[in-house]
Amino acid sequence: MQQAKVVVKHEAGLHARPAAQFVKHVRSFRSEIWVVKDGGRYSASSLIDTLRANLDCGATATLEAHGVDADDALDELEKLLAEFHEKETD
Repeated sequence: MQQAKVVVKHEAGLHARPAAQFVKHVRSFRSEIWVVKDGGRYSASSLIDTLRANLDCGATATLEAHGVDADDALDELEKLLAEFHEKETD
């Protein structure tokens, strides 16, 4: 299992639209991916679970990935979260 610590920097957090994009990207990988936050473990391939994780601006979470493309998945998802912030500041 691979892990990556992430910080949500988008001002509105991971609300519905960016959460849907995040889940869409998660589903493009073959690995199982989870969001771990405040003792909760949420399926990153589920929009409902991703929203339940309450990834507000400034929230810190751990992404866990298990599978053949786990490293690639975490790299891409970290980049995606950074892009959400960059688009906001443009």
